[in-house]
Amino acid sequence: MVGEAGTMPGPDSPIEDKLLFLQENMVGFVSQYSLPAIEVALVLSKYLRILTESLVEHANAQLETVPEDILRARPLDPPPTMPSLPDFPLETLIDRVDQDRMDIFDTILRTSINKTELPFPQAIVLLREWEEIVRSQLSRATSPGYLFSPLELPNGF
Repeated sequence: MVGEAGTMPGPDSPIEDKLLFLQENMVGFVSQYSLPAIEVALVLSKYLRILTESLVEHANAQLETVPEDILRARPLDPPPTMPSLPDFPLETLIDRVDQDRMDIFDTILRTSINKTELPFPQAIVLLREWEEIVRSQLSRATSPGYLFSPLELPNGF
């Protein structure tokens, strides 16, 4: 179980405690600051790329393979019908994200994963769950402004 008053689990703590700590911190920050889906997506994408590249590199060095479900995003059900990209001015959207807020979210992920020494496969699986929620919400975007709607987390997530 997570230490008293939400203290960070140590490297020797059970993996479940480390995952719970990461999850609680992510949910707490995203909820408290009404983090827009696009900002969550950008930070998650960065971490999933870093962690999977590192995991694959390590696996290759050990002559092992990484399961495909860890390496790839989960398919959305039903598959989304995406709006036309020319309708979304991507450069303008990226210019409007709150870099400070994203940096804080980034720090929460980095610190939680590194300080607890959470194994990358388990961290990736948790982040893939988040990615699925974010992608699902983004797939329902009907206008650029919808991308800046707060991320909607399921009850009990």
